[in-house]
This record gives sequence, C-alpha cells and structure tokens, in this order.
Amino acid sequence: MSGTSARSSIEWLGAATIDLIGRLGLATIFFFKSVGHFPSLARRPSLITRQLYSVGVLTVSITVVAGAFVGMVLGFQGYYTLVDFGAESSLGLLVALSLTRELGPVLSALLFAGRAGSALTAEIGLMKTTEQLAALEMMAVNPVQRVIAPRLLAGIIAVPLLCAMFTFVGILGGYFASVIQLGVDAGVYWSSITDGVDLQFDVMNGLVKSVVFGIIVTWIAVFEGYDTYPSAEGISRATTRTVVMASLAILGSDYILTALMFRG
Repeated sequence: MSGTSARSSIEWLGAATIDLIGRLGLATIFFFKSVGHFPSLARRPSLITRQLYSVGVLTVSITVVAGAFVGMVLGFQGYYTLVDFGAESSLGLLVALSLTRELGPVLSALLFAGRAGSALTAEIGLMKTTEQLAALEMMAVNPVQRVIAPRLLAGIIAVPLLCAMFTFVGILGGYFASVIQLGVDAGVYWSSITDGVDLQFDVMNGLVKSVVFGIIVTWIAVFEGYDTYPSAEGISRATTRTVVMASLAILGSDYILTALMFRG
C-alpha cells in the first residue's frame, strides 16, 4: 500500500507540475497578445478611462482608510520602540521609509488584488459564461482587444497611483499619531523625512515595485477571468484563485525585488 500511495503522490505531483507549466505558458502568451493591443487603445481613450474609474477610483476609499490606519500604527509602534533608545527624533524617517520602500507598494497591491482584481475576474468570467465574448467574436470584434487590453492597462496605471496615495496618507497618519497624540515635535518629524528619504533610492524603488505589482495582479485577474470554466462555480473558483495567486505573487516578487534593489 505504501508503494502504491507513494506512486500516486508522485503521479499527482507530476501532473500538477505539468498543468502549472502549461497554464503559465498560456498566461504568458495571453499577456503579450494583450500588450500588443495597447497602441490601438490610443484611438479609444474612453475605454481606458472607464476602466480606470472601475479599478482605480472605486479602490481609493479602501486604500486611503487602510493607509491612514497603517501610518498611525507605525507611529505608535515606532515611538514606543525608539523612545527606549532616545531616538524618537527618527520616528518620521521610520514611518516614511517603511511606507515608501515596503508597506506602501505591498499593501496597496494586496488591497487592489482583493477589491479590483477579484472584480475583474468575476466580470470577465461572467462575460464568458453568458457568451458575451463569443458574441464579440461573431461580430468580428477581438475580445482581447476590446475587453482585456483596456482592463490590463488600467490596472497597470492604477496601482502606482494608489500606492502613492497609500504612502502619502500613511505618512499623514504617522504624523497624527506621533505629533498630535504622542507629542513628538512636528519640525523634527518632517525634517527627518526630508533629510533621510532619498528620491531615487527609496521613492523610485517603491514606484518600480508598485508598477511590477500592478502588472502581476492585473495579468492574473484578467487571465483567470478569460480562462475560467463558464459556470457559476467556475467563476467562484477563478475569483478565489485570483486573490490567492496574486497575493502570493506579490509577496514572492517583493522578496526578489527587495533583494535586487537593496543588495548593495
């Protein structure tokens, strides 16, 4: 029995690996086909603006609220850590660097995946289930160009903007907790940020991370929606896969990008 069980496990692992590699190849081809239609979107800017509102503007509220609370928590936690060493003057720098380098890009991308990414997958999956995509093909309209490409481009644009909002509001939240509630000097808080945060090394690296996360999350979301099994259960499974896979991809790529950016 043990030999049969081990053989079955190996067969299952091999089949799962082959399926994963196959889906990754299909997703890569799908991504480049979608990107190839980006230039044609310049003739239809309304398609992009409509999707920017759907995936970007409607995600602002949760991003701003989460950024404010994260900044306040950083202010509290940082203060009670630094005050033991007499270094509370560096509290503003701690909050700003934590948000610009790491928490801003990662948390805003995770929020985007949970709110906008799942919505994209469900929307495209429903269009496939109700045969709207097939109807577009019957009318000689490329569904990848008309449906997928605008959503992909809108997501890539929206995530860096949401990251900037998250970081800015987070710094203000840190100011509220540090200066207004804990009594840290306001001038010291802001001067530590202006003196310690480097535009190229800190801000630009965070921006690069947010762009990469935007590509990954939106790519996964639109592919899972387009590749879903056309049923209610298929849509629910595709939506779950989007959130789980996008979250893991964000954390994994964050480690790789951090290692590359800060190795020196």
